[in-house]
Amino acid sequence: MYSESDIDGAVTAGAISREAAAALRNHIAARNAAPAVDEESFRLLSGFNDIFVSIAIVLVLLAVGWIGESITPPLAGALVAVAAWGLAEYFTRVRRMALPSILLLLAFVGGVGATPVGVLVALHANSSDQAGAAIGAGIGLLMAGAAWLHWRRFMVPITVAAGASALVGVVVALVIAAIPLVKEAVYPLVFICGLGMFALAMTWDLSDRERRTRRADVAFWLHLAAAPMIAHPVFHMLGVFGGAIAIGTALIVLALYLAFAFVALAVDRRALLVSSLAYVLYALYALFQTAGAVELAWAFTALAIGSALLTLSAFWPAMRRIVVGLLGGLGERLPPVATLVAA
Repeated sequence: MYSESDIDGAVTAGAISREAAAALRNHIAARNAAPAVDEESFRLLSGFNDIFVSIAIVLVLLAVGWIGESITPPLAGALVAVAAWGLAEYFTRVRRMALPSILLLLAFVGGVGATPVGVLVALHANSSDQAGAAIGAGIGLLMAGAAWLHWRRFMVPITVAAGASALVGVVVALVIAAIPLVKEAVYPLVFICGLGMFALAMTWDLSDRERRTRRADVAFWLHLAAAPMIAHPVFHMLGVFGGAIAIGTALIVLALYLAFAFVALAVDRRALLVSSLAYVLYALYALFQTAGAVELAWAFTALAIGSALLTLSAFWPAMRRIVVGLLGGLGERLPPVATLVAA
């Protein structure tokens, strides 16, 4: 399977002409009965060898971390980070393998963050909540810097989302360090950060409306990171999983899911729908229970939501056309609707 960026790379290298690339995109879009932009493609696997190499990478990194831990805790994270960078020089930079590259990026950033944590563990450091938050902000900043360095070298699409998520952690930790009472109401802060992440994702998205380049892949991961930061705080503040859910709350959850669906259709990204799926399942389950279908509540819930999502998937381009049409001039700045890629 080849991504849009792979096709662009082939055009740049002169392996195929621009006309051939456009014809290939049009053929795939026509075969799928949907424009290429609606497929929300991203590269995860290029073949089973990706899985094979990923398993080997996980085993090597676990072994390296274990050996480092047996010597001294700070060394575990450091060795994992060094090993991940070294492996990326071949599997990411040379072989350009998708899944191994993602794992190596996460291992590198995580290893960098785990190193100072290991130092604190080795020193048996005890600190106040404020000091702990400040230290957490420093570690988050270190991880964001690691992500930036990795991006400069390897440009793996998920790296921007990883760095942005680390910066969200920095912001939240700094606010808690400055105002300890915020810890009791952290969800509104996370929600605001999620909106910021969504705005960043849209910036990358709108810079490549046809989704032909790596920028669209970066936007995909940013949307995937932003979605739970938006959905989880909203539903948590509604108390969805805080106990028995009232009918009114369940209806609000369903209404919010419809609003998320509207946004998802408008921007042509499905991450919000996936992130909030657990909440709407629970809300609909509560409604079925209230209606008296106790024994089959989960079955009816799964049937209703599954059917709705399948319908949404089948008629996604048509529904997008309606939603984007309602947005007027704003819709013209969003990814194109139901059009094949032009030569």
